[in-house]
Amino acid sequence: MILNFIDGQYREGGGRIFNDINPVDGSLITHVSEASREGVDDAVRAARAALAGPWGSLKLAQRCDLLYAVAAEIDRRAEDFLAAEVADTGKPRSLASHLDIPRGAANFRVFADAVRNVPTEAFTSHAPDGKPALNYALRRPKGVVAVICPWNLPLLLMTWKVGPALACGNTVVVKPSEETPATAALMGEVMNAVGVPKGVYNVVHGFGPGSAGEFLTTHPDIDAITFTGETRTGAAIMRASAAGIKPVSMELGGKNPAVVFADSDLDATIAGLTRSVFENTGQVCLGTERVYVQRPIFETVVAKLADAASRLKPGRPDDANANFGPLISAEHQQKVLGYYALAREEGATVVCGGGVPQMPRDLKQGAWIEPTVWTGLSHQSRTAREEIFGPCCAVIPFDTEAEALRMANDTRYGLAASVYTRDIDRAHRFASALKVGVVWVNTWFLRDLRTAFGGSGSSGIGREGGVHSLEFYTELSNVCIKFNGATE
Repeated sequence: MILNFIDGQYREGGGRIFNDINPVDGSLITHVSEASREGVDDAVRAARAALAGPWGSLKLAQRCDLLYAVAAEIDRRAEDFLAAEVADTGKPRSLASHLDIPRGAANFRVFADAVRNVPTEAFTSHAPDGKPALNYALRRPKGVVAVICPWNLPLLLMTWKVGPALACGNTVVVKPSEETPATAALMGEVMNAVGVPKGVYNVVHGFGPGSAGEFLTTHPDIDAITFTGETRTGAAIMRASAAGIKPVSMELGGKNPAVVFADSDLDATIAGLTRSVFENTGQVCLGTERVYVQRPIFETVVAKLADAASRLKPGRPDDANANFGPLISAEHQQKVLGYYALAREEGATVVCGGGVPQMPRDLKQGAWIEPTVWTGLSHQSRTAREEIFGPCCAVIPFDTEAEALRMANDTRYGLAASVYTRDIDRAHRFASALKVGVVWVNTWFLRDLRTAFGGSGSSGIGREGGVHSLEFYTELSNVCIKFNGATE
């Protein structure tokens, strides 16, 4: 059974027991202990005590050394984390071993380095009487931070928040998705192994409304909330945070465009689109669901992208020949299939995919889905405007740069975009006009963890990465010292 991790110990949470299901074949992985309201209270209390106790008394260098030790222990136990991650998500081991687990460790190192080197401001001025004054800024931790995590990249996105939160001296209570509880729980063993004081890192399991998620986000002793996930859930968390005027950081949904100009490198473009549309079975907030292609190369791009999709091979995570996993759950499979049906109703031509693949008998109960490419959809169709979060895209032609920009920006979301062109002037011009938080040119998901990451509109509030994360996880205090002259 997967237990809650509270005050340095694994324990039952006081709530019901629920199932952790393998999306590959629908089998039971294990049971999970849900945290009751009292269990969440205990976790927040432990985090508050650690903040006032041993963790709060550590020097910055000592905190950073501990985070480096956490990263090293994740590396040492990479196989354990890999097994837990692929069991919960069903993603290929090749993907998780090259992305999720290494990034899980890297996030602790990156933010330990960032907080060691982040500057603050200082100003000299004069008081009305002419005496000099010095103003300088101090950073202090926000306090106890609620970390609400998604299921698509469980370890990576959890540590993306926990790393900077701890680097800045906060303590955390983590609520992983009920679909993917394993790696957050396993992280408790890492914290204990390297000597992180008890209560600094806590994990409570459960669901949203009426469960651990609600109990945590409405808790009066939570000082800040950071969330990655679906936009409607983000709105509910914002409502909950309003009662205590709690700061929130939110990375939410997206309906991200890729814009392909006729002068692009076709091979590089197809490679980039194949990743951005289909990687992690399309379950990536930064993934591409709208592909706008300049008319002279439209048919070529459609054919090549469909061919790339047809070459993806679904299978078990440990199958060396497989490079395409299932969706996270049967429930999500039904949601995506609903959009596949809607696309046909809206007049789409299904170039490839559009349903459930034929799988071997032992995998038929898994949440499998076909990678899908559509043409013939209007830019105004629901399929082209609503986030699906599956391995699919609508390919839509355009003629002019102005037309492409208008369609790319015509959305309530504003997370990410990709642009493919050999014209460097156009690349700069077009990227600067896109209303998104992240723009890639001739690539996708190439991340420097020091750079700003986040979206606008319905895609979120705030920025993460490097110093931008530290701005959320710290409070700035200004100290003003007036000098009255030397005394003897």
